[in-house]
Amino acid sequence: MNHGLTIGGLETVYDQLATAIDAVGEDKSELFLVKLALLAAQQLGDEAIFGDLIERAQKDL
Repeated sequence: MNHGLTIGGLETVYDQLATAIDAVGEDKSELFLVKLALLAAQQLGDEAIFGDLIERAQKDL
């Protein structure tokens, strides 16, 4: 059963993501994020849940 990440886990993931975005550079950051999202969707294995995550991420930008 997945209970999500702790605050500490989210901070770690945020740091990893920020470091990776910096490493690929501004010109490839969008492609990197799309590839990461597709890999995460594949790992998640549920397009409905992934669609819900997209909607949640779009809110309050």
